Amino acid sequence: MTDIQDPRDLLQTMVADDPQRLRRRSLSLGVDRDDAEDVAQTALLRAWRSIEALDIPEPGRMCSWLDTIARNVVIDLARQRSRRPIGEFDADLPDEVNVAAQVEVRVILDNALAALRTLPDALREPLVLSVVDGLSTAEVADRLGIEPATARQRISRARKALEGCRESGMGAG
Repeated sequence: MTDIQDPRDLLQTMVADDPQRLRRRSLSLGVDRDDAEDVAQTALLRAWRSIEALDIPEPGRMCSWLDTIARNVVIDLARQRSRRPIGEFDADLPDEVNVAAQVEVRVILDNALAALRTLPDALREPLVLSVVDGLSTAEVADRLGIEPATARQRISRARKALEGCRESGMGAG
């Protein structure tokens, strides 16, 4: 290695000569492979920001100094994780599959409600009383003051109208 006086130039040269050095050091300190690159980058960033603190910018001292910074980053990572254990919060986070299923159900329900709103009141009321409230055709007729045959016919027409919406993707119209 050449005699470089500027500590930043020396650091750049060291990184260029062995770009995986800090990653390997992170792994040797017990960091998971998934986190080793992040630890190495954080260590390098800290080194770059505090390079002026290095008394004698020699390759040997620079290596020891970088190792110390990497070790401190690993310690900081361990402290951070001990304050927020992974399992503690991950249990509360929804599973991606569950989120997708919930979104799909919500879209279907929103479209169904939009389609239901397009029905005229004369069809929507008997259908809602029948399906949502669970009333029989006779009870729907009694509640609306219409004949049971009329109630049955309106419920049937409402279902057919909604079936058409469902076949076309649950659109409102």
